[in-house]
Amino acid sequence: MKKIKIITIIALVVLVTMVSFFGVYVHVQNRMENKVRDYDLDMDLQGARYIRLAVNTESQDVIKDADGNEVETDEEMTDEQLAENNYTKESVPNNREDSLTVENYEKSKKIIEERLKSQGVGEYEITVDSQTGDILVQLPENDATDNFVSNINTVGKFEIIDADTKEVLMDNGDIKLANVMYGSSSSTSSGTTVYLNIEFNKQGKEKLANISNTYVETENTTNTSTENTTTDETGDSTTVNETNTTSDSTETSNKEITMKIDDQEIMTTSFDEPIENGQLQLSIGSATTSTDTLQDYITQATAMASVLDSGNLPIQYDIESNEYILSDITSTEIQYLALAVGIVLLIGLVIYIIRYKLNGFLSAIVFVGFISLYLLIIRYTNVSVSIQGIVGMIVTILLNYLFINKILSKIKNSEDSKKIENIKEAIKEGYKEFFMRLIPICISIIVFCFVSWTTISSFGMVMFWGVALIALYNYLITATMLKVKAEK
Repeated sequence: MKKIKIITIIALVVLVTMVSFFGVYVHVQNRMENKVRDYDLDMDLQGARYIRLAVNTESQDVIKDADGNEVETDEEMTDEQLAENNYTKESVPNNREDSLTVENYEKSKKIIEERLKSQGVGEYEITVDSQTGDILVQLPENDATDNFVSNINTVGKFEIIDADTKEVLMDNGDIKLANVMYGSSSSTSSGTTVYLNIEFNKQGKEKLANISNTYVETENTTNTSTENTTTDETGDSTTVNETNTTSDSTETSNKEITMKIDDQEIMTTSFDEPIENGQLQLSIGSATTSTDTLQDYITQATAMASVLDSGNLPIQYDIESNEYILSDITSTEIQYLALAVGIVLLIGLVIYIIRYKLNGFLSAIVFVGFISLYLLIIRYTNVSVSIQGIVGMIVTILLNYLFINKILSKIKNSEDSKKIENIKEAIKEGYKEFFMRLIPICISIIVFCFVSWTTISSFGMVMFWGVALIALYNYLITATMLKVKAEK
């Protein structure tokens, strides 16, 4: 049983090591795909997407009536049509001169920052030129970056208007918040539906209630009559019998609203019933059971919610440049660093074996398992690995080495290192001494985890998971291995 327990622990360590360093590959279509998640690398390591937003300097033609009011038309009007309706066409800049202020530049920067946060972008850098108003945004390069970029300069102008008269019924000032919701039908085959939920403030709630009572489907009923005439067989006299017969002819007419974002029509509809709770839920796509399709709908809804929730950009921006710039640190340099750490670690494990014999050999094996499991945890806890994070990983490995060395030293110096009671006591003393000295470091690590600066928080998160794993892994694996070895 003793050998079986040791072999089982070693086999578990080997399995975790194989998964961590070599991955798990499955056949997907015509290729082999590694199902083990990759590291989330910081912009300093992976490179970054640089997006420069420039103030829009273009103008647009606006048609106004004789009173100076703006007129909306579905088609472009000729000069003859303008003169016939007593309209005039004016060229109006997209950004008024009085809106181009330092205050609005800073406000635009803040709104873009809020949108990135609401879409889950953990790392970014935003700078604004107070002279020109240009905004430079740096984002990590990943699968979601293009989606962020596509919405980054959206003004976010929200309107609900009368579909016929074009009267603005509601706008951004009526919105309290916007978020994403999910709903599943009672039929399991229909899947999940994603909704963009818009919650309105007190004023908007009243407006929505009035609108939903006004813009509804209505039914009109018309009455018709028929006249029946009969003639006798002789033809001398005619009797006319007039009978009024009512028949119902029902026609449905809709009074509709149009919802727009940045003057782009989102939908035109009427309401089936009054909305009294002040919430408007718009389905994004259709119900689906596909995980990939559902994620696409969630991404679209999240982007729209972040735009509506953050408010209007006071200035219209154009994306002047969108470039991916590689990191100064190459993958080859990282490989050299990993190789150097591996060589030093190998020397350290050899020292284990020389000093502590069989205990050192078994500890060296489980030490490799610690590193493998640690790297997997870093992958699956959404830790953004920066240069400082790599330093934190090296420090964690060093701490684990020192911790195991302390336990082995305690066991070696015990009165009888072959008694399991003495081994348990040695492990207990090793835990107590090591983690008592580590308390100040643990406090600093927790503080670092909540720092908004990504490079520092990366170091804190890497160290947090590392110290937690040192305590738990060595209790469950290393200590168990040493106790099993001492069993008779």
